[in-house]
Amino acid sequence: MAMTRLIRPLRRTLISSSKSVSQKNPNPLNLECLVSIVTTRSYISEMRKPAFEGNILRLIRSEIQYELEHFTPKQLVVEYDSFIIDNRPGEQWISLKKKFGEKEEIKIEVTMFDGSVPAEKSDKGIPIGPDVELHITLIVNISKGEGSDVMEFECSAWPDSIEIVNVLVRGKDKKPDQLYMGPEFKDLDDELQESLYEFLETRGIDDDLAIFLHEYMKNKDKTEFIRWMGTVRSFIEQK
Repeated sequence: MAMTRLIRPLRRTLISSSKSVSQKNPNPLNLECLVSIVTTRSYISEMRKPAFEGNILRLIRSEIQYELEHFTPKQLVVEYDSFIIDNRPGEQWISLKKKFGEKEEIKIEVTMFDGSVPAEKSDKGIPIGPDVELHITLIVNISKGEGSDVMEFECSAWPDSIEIVNVLVRGKDKKPDQLYMGPEFKDLDDELQESLYEFLETRGIDDDLAIFLHEYMKNKDKTEFIRWMGTVRSFIEQK
């Protein structure tokens, strides 16, 4: 009888605890149920993926079509004056090379549009021409035969003019950031500035080149944009 009195309260305690757990978590998830939920969600995600990708492809095709309807890419020229042009498809730069005289080699690295400034305004505050003037950076390297030092000009090409920003002479294998860069070009004597402009002009690096590069880069900018969209489209289309 004593043993029976001890067992009955213990059973009541266990039953009460079981009911309490069941009330707190009336629908406990077992492992099979959890796996089923994850699998279902993954399946829904996979079902949605083609729809998302299809929408991206639709937008890209629409954009390409729009660009082609409003812009006809011109055949990129491979020569200007006596410069040979490397268009470097897929890059933000082009290169121009030429020989000058018996020994000089001239190489120009040219960016696509990399900046802008507000356009000049008339006395009445009305912009003269486009609202902004686009900027192109030129790095001009001039050497005199194998192993010679390099005279380097950093220039800005505006829509109708070339502006020298800096000048230095460096060894062929030395990096510019290891060298004394010299004073800012604008701080040089006016006559020296003019002489350096004439030095470049006699080598075909002048305002006419700036005009040509701006027209060239307008075409390259659109061409590269269409190329980029085509590359993105091709990647998404891959299975």
